[in-house]
Amino acid sequence: MTDHSLGLSRRAALGRIAALAVLGAASPLAFAGTTAGNGVSPTLPAGRLRQSLSRWTSDAPLPDLCKRLKTIGFAGVDLLHTDEWSVVSDHGLAVSMGYPSRRDNFIAMGFNDPANHAVLLKELETTIPLAKQAGVNNLITMFGNRKNGIDEQQAIANCVAGLSKIAPYAAENGITLCVELLNSKVDHHGYQGDSTAFGVAVMKGINSPHVKLLYDIYHMQIMEGDVIRTIRDNIAWIGHFHTGGVPGRHEIDGTQELNYHAVAKAIADLNYNGFIAHEFEPAGPDPFASFADAVRICTV
Repeated sequence: MTDHSLGLSRRAALGRIAALAVLGAASPLAFAGTTAGNGVSPTLPAGRLRQSLSRWTSDAPLPDLCKRLKTIGFAGVDLLHTDEWSVVSDHGLAVSMGYPSRRDNFIAMGFNDPANHAVLLKELETTIPLAKQAGVNNLITMFGNRKNGIDEQQAIANCVAGLSKIAPYAAENGITLCVELLNSKVDHHGYQGDSTAFGVAVMKGINSPHVKLLYDIYHMQIMEGDVIRTIRDNIAWIGHFHTGGVPGRHEIDGTQELNYHAVAKAIADLNYNGFIAHEFEPAGPDPFASFADAVRICTV
């Protein structure tokens, strides 16, 4: 998840996505240009990782997006609101991550501040049973932006206290709450959950298999690097992954600094059975060719 100056951000995209959801299948998506774009499924090995695409990365109407993603090997769509879940499941794809609410301050308002707990807990209490009914296993939530007067240790304690209140209800319904790690250097200045150490400290304090980290590889590469070793050391606390090319949050190919095939292999070798969701803004002329390439790179 990011809010950058180079193009479409997740936050800016939410309003556009809502409008596209209303349009539904009214505007058919053109199938042309590449193997990924002509409706022909490329030959891909089954692979050991389930891959999905973050909704905000594409302007396509959701029904058309689902049809295209199925042809290029995706198993799900990520970061969807409740009114979008049935569209995806009706097309035979999984909702790999759901939102509990629509708020402009979704990233900044997190569990690090006790003043936010009542609102955040109410949103999750409302959405968890809906997710269970819809077969959506993961819901996203945030650590939040730093607040004056709340130091790092107090913020960790606040997150533990708030998330521990909802963890039993998530467990009762078979839902995993995924708290996202973001960079505070480039995209989300002031965000508190900007290190694996912070996130793991919160996870250890809660100690629930139904509260996990959303380890965004793009963000943690910016903040820390050393991605593969960090994932290996902390896989017990990670429930979901996001990708994105560094720098720029574009394709995860040879134009950027990470070897995503090696990262994907390291994740698969840990017997991880969750989703790895691609969350980058395509810079190339054919977005679906870029999406197909991401699937290929992370098929191990």
